[in-house]
Amino acid sequence: MYAGAKAVFYALSRSATLKRLASKYGMRSPDSFARRFIAGETVEEAIEASRRVQAEGLHITLDYLGESVRTAEEADAATRAYVRLLDVIVAAGIERNISLKLTQLGASIDRATCVDNLRRVLEPAGRLGFFVRIDMENSPWTQMTLEIFETLWQQEYRNVGVALQAALHRTDRDIQRMNDLGARVRLVKGAYKEPETVAYQRKADVDAAFLRLTRMLLDEGTYPAIATHDPAMIDGTRAYATERAITKDRFEFQMLYGIRRDLQARLSAEGHPVRLYIPFGREWFPYFMRRLGERPANLGFVMRGILREK
Repeated sequence: MYAGAKAVFYALSRSATLKRLASKYGMRSPDSFARRFIAGETVEEAIEASRRVQAEGLHITLDYLGESVRTAEEADAATRAYVRLLDVIVAAGIERNISLKLTQLGASIDRATCVDNLRRVLEPAGRLGFFVRIDMENSPWTQMTLEIFETLWQQEYRNVGVALQAALHRTDRDIQRMNDLGARVRLVKGAYKEPETVAYQRKADVDAAFLRLTRMLLDEGTYPAIATHDPAMIDGTRAYATERAITKDRFEFQMLYGIRRDLQARLSAEGHPVRLYIPFGREWFPYFMRRLGERPANLGFVMRGILREK
């Protein structure tokens, strides 16, 4: 069921018809169905959402949605949009933290172009005091993502970290490599449909891997981000940190905008740093469908929203 649900929603995310419907109805009103998970289509809406989140004592990272661009011109436009976003965030006075995907910057077109575009973001980000997180995409991009990350790391860019997926078999050694470098890692379970040759298919196996990798990060990592909404994973993280006398300021929990607000509030009230991943932009549909794949019960909520909007 676990792998099957992700496969279904991954297929739906690639439907042009569904994307057209979602684009028409998903953001039409303030209570439209997609706004449960997406801050909005404009940077102004993202800034407003960020201010609300920060007013609740939570941290933020902004993600201008987009992936798998097809041309160098599209990659250049996305890069320029991120550079402009840095200035908007500074002017707004909100926390200086962003997330991005390398296929949005041209990884699927030309590796050198992607490296140059990432550098174009990291340079002003470093001057302005931003931290930049590279999101991890599906497994065909894992090796290239880490190689590009290390290329910039070796060029002394230290305002950058990377996400790794517990579902992949290779992540134990990737965690060890990032720990050895002193790089900051966001650990997620993984939202993509992956073959059994590269990824665990059973939820129990993914959960076991997540807890094992969390322990590696807490023991040897550099301010790791434990990204989960699963109470069992959160409790396991807290128990291990207590057992090893790892203080709350040495790691943070991360969650997605609009999901498990009760957990967000509880952890923050207990003194844990909690950061919300705040996505925005017109290219929100693939991200939205992956969120549904992680929790298929949300599908009924979405279908009711579409019918109401019509």
